[in-house]
Amino acid sequence: MSSKQLLLGDEALALGALHAGLTGVYAYPGTPSTEITEFIQNNELAKQRKVHSDWSANEKTAMEAALGVSYSGKRALVCMKHVGMNVCADAFVNSGMTGANGGIVVTACDDPSMHSSQNEQDSRFYAEFAMIPCFEPSSQQETYKMVQEAYDFSERWHIPVLMRLTTRMAHSRAEVEIGEARAENEIHFPENPRQWVLLPANAKVRNEQLIKDYAAIEEELATKGHNTIIDGPDKSLGIIACGIAYNYLMENYPDGCPHPVLKVTQYPFPRALARQLASQCERLLVLEEGQPLVEQRLRGILDTPVPITGRLDNTVNRTGELTPDTLRAALGLPARELNAKSQVTVPRPPALCQGCGHRDFYTALNVVIKQFGDQARVFSDIGCYTLGWLAPFHAFHTCVEMGASLTMAIGAANSGVHPSVAVIGDSTFTHSGMTGLLDAVNSKANITLCISDNLTTGMTGGQDSAGTGRLESICTGIGVEPEHVRVIVPLPKNYEEMERVIREEIDYKGVSVIIARRECIQTAKRHAQSKIKQS
Repeated sequence: MSSKQLLLGDEALALGALHAGLTGVYAYPGTPSTEITEFIQNNELAKQRKVHSDWSANEKTAMEAALGVSYSGKRALVCMKHVGMNVCADAFVNSGMTGANGGIVVTACDDPSMHSSQNEQDSRFYAEFAMIPCFEPSSQQETYKMVQEAYDFSERWHIPVLMRLTTRMAHSRAEVEIGEARAENEIHFPENPRQWVLLPANAKVRNEQLIKDYAAIEEELATKGHNTIIDGPDKSLGIIACGIAYNYLMENYPDGCPHPVLKVTQYPFPRALARQLASQCERLLVLEEGQPLVEQRLRGILDTPVPITGRLDNTVNRTGELTPDTLRAALGLPARELNAKSQVTVPRPPALCQGCGHRDFYTALNVVIKQFGDQARVFSDIGCYTLGWLAPFHAFHTCVEMGASLTMAIGAANSGVHPSVAVIGDSTFTHSGMTGLLDAVNSKANITLCISDNLTTGMTGGQDSAGTGRLESICTGIGVEPEHVRVIVPLPKNYEEMERVIREEIDYKGVSVIIARRECIQTAKRHAQSKIKQS
């Protein structure tokens, strides 16, 4: 018996995974992927079945835990934003070598236009690099169905599957017809256990099989999968539309596209279908979100050379998201005329919340740093506190990726920079900062680490932070001297004390840690409202 629900793409994927018999979801929050795990955490079926849904410390630990679920014969889901693929890359790439026992679906939500990210990387490259199939649905309905197919596919081919969504697919809603939930798998261990032990002798054998399987998977997806050529009468142009780009294309042709279209929602890229399309058409247009992966590959696989246009020649915008409107010029269609003038709104730049503890910490830090002159450097990290780079604080000099603040501060200190200060959030510290702190302790680096602890993962909406209540013991356990692990409360009334502590620890010749602890103002409001409702 089926029913219909209005779902985000993230929610459609989460519900599809639950209905596929999910045992556990493993994830680190990151926009635009966060809602997948949150949906499972709040879903009644997941609660009844006790589906694991606690947040992982980072994407690597999430991927590795999912491998453990798969080894046990059950089904696991891994979720992250695109840059999280960099963190889990070691485990992800090697999962192609171990293969899968119970189904594994790894979901990467890419962020073209960089709405909340530091780059526009395309996760399809990871799938191709690891020789792991990639499913890229074009609608919320396909997302719900395709993730269930991905689990069956994973178990039949004994390989993980990467599910790729992009921002607009993840965060737009559509009506989805849903079906019944299947039961979880029973525990059963791999029939070929040696391939899970990646000693060179085992890995060499597995590598040969993986190459053969990848070719066979490409053939199957071109004949039995969702990849298909939809014929059209006007052969002057052939269109290759990948994932959500197919949805945008059809919005421009509500009565049907006049040109032949190769719809691609599964990879390896169907080379045979691309050759078939090229043999019929005078030129090709490639529509894909992210990098020109397909457009580049086409140039080496076509039997007959035909002109290829797309993002590389700016027929389609080279950077940023695609939209139905941005495709119109590439399709030779006139721009849409607006029925009325757009309402002019004043843009509001992002800023730290009023009442945020990060504000008070940066105010005190700036006062102290200015006392050390032009050579003083502050290295920051990824989190809502990154907004401290903006006015009025301008509180730090660098922000690269998760955990880099600490290790960049070490390198600067090794170069003679003093003071060399690192600022990192509590969640980012347990995600990627602890190993850097160990490096600092082992090398006796002259740095001051400031952990801005708001007791949550604030940037993505207030998820649990892995180190809450344990940061002092973690730092001393790593080897920081207990007397140089200091806690301050970032409030205006404490400015004098905060400045004194910061100055003392900068003057200390060695590794020191200052924990600026105050609950996120947004989660504090929610907790207060929850208490009022309970009373």
